[in-house]
Amino acid sequence: MLSVRALFGIGFLVTSRAIPVFSQTGTCSGSSAVRNHRKECFSSRAASTMAQTIRYLGQEEAQHIDEELFSEYGFSVDQLMELAGLSCATAVSRAYPISSLVKDRPTLLVICGPGNNGGDGLVCARHLKLFGYEPTILYPKRPNKLLFQGLTTQCQKMEIPFLTEMPEADVIDEAYNLVIDAIFGFSFKGAVREPFGAILNVLKKTTVPIASIDIPSGWDVEHGSADGLQPDMLISLTAPKKSASLFQGRFHFLGGRFVPPGLQKKYQLNLPQYPGTDCVLQL
Repeated sequence: MLSVRALFGIGFLVTSRAIPVFSQTGTCSGSSAVRNHRKECFSSRAASTMAQTIRYLGQEEAQHIDEELFSEYGFSVDQLMELAGLSCATAVSRAYPISSLVKDRPTLLVICGPGNNGGDGLVCARHLKLFGYEPTILYPKRPNKLLFQGLTTQCQKMEIPFLTEMPEADVIDEAYNLVIDAIFGFSFKGAVREPFGAILNVLKKTTVPIASIDIPSGWDVEHGSADGLQPDMLISLTAPKKSASLFQGRFHFLGGRFVPPGLQKKYQLNLPQYPGTDCVLQL
């Protein structure tokens, strides 16, 4: 299921449960050599003084937040899915701009699961196509619901190709610049069922970067997975989940920018401010 999301580009130190925000400008001096920089020093001290900790959510907390967004705040599933997928596509474009891709074409493989995380992936693929990328989708188990049927039709009408089976690892490495993991979200529990077990085994053998939406697929939401996927990028939605403290990749983004202030206060999320009109923030 999707959850609420956000991001920030400066100074997050990860602990097991929270990320303190610190200024990266260092200490300030009052000596005559730096008096011309008093404003910068003041800003630096203020950033440190106003440091806050982002809540890392457990599975039940994340589920309760989603339920309240629907029941108390009037959001619909497809509305939040659209905002989440757009955030994911924006984060991917920030971390892997087309100009940085090494292959001749900006090809991406988006692997979607049967739940709302997969719906986020479909929306993400559609926006990435509009951004100039060339996504291909693997969607092996499609729910029989109008919402997902509509998202699939939208991608097909955008002329995004759908694969009928999972490519081998060497084919993925040759054909794609990036894999987007939209298989399982924070509702995941228990053992991985086929065909996704085989899909995850192939992904563990690939060398191209993997970007996971909200949770690296197959991870325990709170405890992670030492032998699971180790993505290069994680896009946390709503707020990071507890397992995000174990993420060791290069890029951690927060996305969504739709959490009402009352809900933030109730759950003490302490989300950072998004810059300008951005819908994503790098942690």
